[in-house]
Amino acid sequence: MKNNGLQSQLNKLRKWPIYLIPFLAFWTVLEFWINFYAGIVMIALDISYILFFIWWILQWNSSISQSLVHFAQGFHEEQKDQLTNLPVPYAVFDGEGDLFWSNHAFDELVPEGLEGDETVAHLLPYLSKNLPQDQIKKSEHIQWNDRAYQADIQRISLEEPLYSLFLFDETSHLAALKEIEEQKSVIGQVYIDNYEEVMNSAETVRQSLLAALIERKINKYFANYDGVVRKTEKDKFIVFMRKKSLLEIQEDRFSVLEDVKTLNIGNNIAVTLSISMGTDGGSMEQNNEYSRNAMDLALGRGGDQAIVKTPEYTKYYGGKTQQQEKNTRVKARVKAQALRELMVSRDQILIMGHKIPDMDSFGAAVGIYRAAATLGKRVHIVMNELSSSIKPMIARFQNNSEYPADLIINNEKALTLLDGNTIVIVVDVNRPSYTECSALLDKAATIVVLDHHRQGGETVRKATLSYIEPYASSASEMVAEILQYFNDNMKIRPIEAESLYAGIVMDTDNFVNKTGVRTFEAAAFLRRHGADVTRVRKLFREKIEDSKAKAITVSNVEMFEDCFAFSICPGDGIESPTIVGAEAANALLDIIGVKASFVFTEFNDTIYISARSIDEVNVQLIMERLGGGGHLSIAGAQLKNCTAEEAKEKVQETLLEMLEEGAI
Repeated sequence: MKNNGLQSQLNKLRKWPIYLIPFLAFWTVLEFWINFYAGIVMIALDISYILFFIWWILQWNSSISQSLVHFAQGFHEEQKDQLTNLPVPYAVFDGEGDLFWSNHAFDELVPEGLEGDETVAHLLPYLSKNLPQDQIKKSEHIQWNDRAYQADIQRISLEEPLYSLFLFDETSHLAALKEIEEQKSVIGQVYIDNYEEVMNSAETVRQSLLAALIERKINKYFANYDGVVRKTEKDKFIVFMRKKSLLEIQEDRFSVLEDVKTLNIGNNIAVTLSISMGTDGGSMEQNNEYSRNAMDLALGRGGDQAIVKTPEYTKYYGGKTQQQEKNTRVKARVKAQALRELMVSRDQILIMGHKIPDMDSFGAAVGIYRAAATLGKRVHIVMNELSSSIKPMIARFQNNSEYPADLIINNEKALTLLDGNTIVIVVDVNRPSYTECSALLDKAATIVVLDHHRQGGETVRKATLSYIEPYASSASEMVAEILQYFNDNMKIRPIEAESLYAGIVMDTDNFVNKTGVRTFEAAAFLRRHGADVTRVRKLFREKIEDSKAKAITVSNVEMFEDCFAFSICPGDGIESPTIVGAEAANALLDIIGVKASFVFTEFNDTIYISARSIDEVNVQLIMERLGGGGHLSIAGAQLKNCTAEEAKEKVQETLLEMLEEGAI
């Protein structure tokens, strides 16, 4: 810009005498008009002026050119000297990385110089792959000689391409930013999950000592990381610390979760904690909100774990053990009454489960249908693609005159029926993307979620009522309990009781897996209302093709790390290959030494992973790494744009990574 300005000024200086010529011509004409002889004199003066102007231009141009050359030479030498002594490392190199020129600051970074065949690319390997192809400056952040630099590279406009390189030392700047980051505030919460149960399991005289020991464990742990703990209730604490301390605790993977379980002064039940941490918010209030949300998530996932929540991510720690079943039904009664109040205030109920519904999803939906029908409401169950495992049960409803013809509807029909006076009830799933029709959740004004799977990062955020109990064996068990408190005169038809009973049988693998006292109580309640065990058993008989596919899956099992069983389920010729894959995963657990099983099934251009375990491995944590979720012992995930073999490799890589971290 400055060079262009100087050139413009010089051009104006050269041209200004020319601008006088029209004025002299006008003045000459005027002189002729006044007096002829005066005009002759004026012409002579004009000719003299022009001759002088030509002579002056020739002399001036020569002098100015010489001055400019001397100025340019001096300026170039001064500029080169300034660049040579510039405290910022600077170098020029060619497209091969060979050094063309460098200043003293750059040479100081490489005291021994570039010897032999060494190039700038040897010192900064990334350069050869990241050279700019135009005049736009490119910036990279690199590490060199234990220092951090911002490397600015720009192409120089010459016939042979050359590149200029500036290295700006940002080590101190990054250290300051890191220090600021580490000093950010963190707000946490600590809940004792089973305080009442633990205290009741200990002798009365030891309860106060046990409470003091628990509190001491918590205080001492966080004090070691420069944290401050304050007790807010008998089983609740709030924690304040810096982010630097939180990062150290994350590296320790919240060992207090396991340490507190070692407390035993006569208590028959181990103490478990739920910990939540919120940070990186714009204010203390926002960090506190993150902490509360993380605690809700930790409790919804069954407790005995720590969750760190920021605006960018949510990380999980612990959660390796099964949550102990609670004998009290207070929560079920409260949720049943809340659900009833919501139903009474609306005219229509839409019920939906997860995609490719199973017997538990359908049984829970039927139970909610009975509750809504008792109140005289219009009820529809949203289902699209039906699996072979539930078709026999659905046929009993479709061919029954006691049920409306439009009891089961598809997504399109559900969206047309949805209005402001409709409740959408989601059963057996709490992830919007896994539901039959996620669009209903976006448009519905009132949403209820009833599920027994642990919550993940994706949840139904607009739920008016949420009842998620990871300790429950199935969604059908939860709905059976709700029905007991929903209405004093609740009458459940045998076909409905069998649907709920079948859901429990399926998710517990015939009362073998994840079964508690309340599971059998729910089953007894359904039996009293006419559930036929024999008829339910017949529902679970499988086709010969499914049986063969399951046998092939089991026979082709491969062991990984001597304790993980892997197999691929053939999907050709099978109506519901994902169901067969899940059953095969259960069967693989019967092999001695298998801690967890993973079966991969290809269906509709998607790889479905069925993960199962008994009690030693939390397969939910593994599936969450792959975008899935579920239970501690029953989980799954869906992978697209890959083959079954590629999906198997991903799971194996995830297992190795988690084993190295100590996460499983």
